[in-house]
Amino acid sequence: MESIAQKVFSSPVYSWLSQRVVYHSLFWFIILLLLTIFDSTSYPFLFSLGNELINVFFYAALIYFNLLYLVPNYLTKKKFLTYCGLLIMATLIITPLKVLVLYFKLSGMPQIQDDLLTNMNWYFLINFFIAGSSTIIKIVTDWARHLREKQELQTQTMQSELRFLKSQINPHFLFNTLNNLYALTLKKSDKAPDIVIKLSEMMRYMLYECNEKEVLLSKEINYIKNYLDLERLRQGKNVNIHFEVIGEPGDYKVAPLMFTPFLENSFKHGLSHNISQGYVDMKLNINQDQVSFYIENSKPDTPMPKSDRRSGGIGLVNIHRRLNLLYPDSYDLKIEDRPQSYAVQMNLDLRHHQKI
Repeated sequence: MESIAQKVFSSPVYSWLSQRVVYHSLFWFIILLLLTIFDSTSYPFLFSLGNELINVFFYAALIYFNLLYLVPNYLTKKKFLTYCGLLIMATLIITPLKVLVLYFKLSGMPQIQDDLLTNMNWYFLINFFIAGSSTIIKIVTDWARHLREKQELQTQTMQSELRFLKSQINPHFLFNTLNNLYALTLKKSDKAPDIVIKLSEMMRYMLYECNEKEVLLSKEINYIKNYLDLERLRQGKNVNIHFEVIGEPGDYKVAPLMFTPFLENSFKHGLSHNISQGYVDMKLNINQDQVSFYIENSKPDTPMPKSDRRSGGIGLVNIHRRLNLLYPDSYDLKIEDRPQSYAVQMNLDLRHHQKI
């Protein structure tokens, strides 16, 4: 069902209002109306409207000359002194022109004409302040737009990485699982149907349910359990795999496949490299809005080749980037690379998940 916001943004009225000429015209119309209302307390409305129309015209001329010519040609090219000099010069030209037009308009009111000439310096300061304010607003809006575009780029990059992760099932893992499944079917083992169900659940979770921005923590735990059951079948009896969940997942939600990179690396870079007796110990502690994930795996008896250490999974740098985007200032990640083991401790505050 289409939301109200989607209906508004897709409406012809919004498209019309989004045109630069339209919203700029509306802005100046509102400024003219406000200036006239405040000025008409002492003078008739139409009299004030004529005066403020002249003021707004020269304000707009000065601002657009500043934003469309001076800022892009001098300020953005770091010619600061030249920019300031030209802005002062433009204000010195605009101010007398505005006063001159008002002077002729008020030809039948000598007192007001005298006030115009007497307050010329104040009019210059007001015009210069307005022009300078437009520069500040331009700088702030450009900075905000740049920040937004950078954030969108980071989000798009992270979404691409996440889609890659969700679509990625380790071929070696899948190949060995299918081989073991084939051997079980030949033996007509009662374990074969259970393995098929677990593998099916994993693939369905990764390909479909993980398309959501958040998934239930209970489903993420179930995915881990299925993954470990298949790894137990693949690794054999020489590997001790242990997973403990403390606390109740309840209705808590987490970013999808948040723990998968550490899970994959434990088996790919630990147990799959000529190790005689190995282990993977995992613990997930759920305490109110905090989730603590700990995983430790034994390291191979012989050092891994450098090419193997670099390959697979999404790297540590990308893991940090994903955490920074999804849980800014709301996570803690500690990695211990010991001589005989490798351990990861990750704490997440589920209240501050950014829904990208």
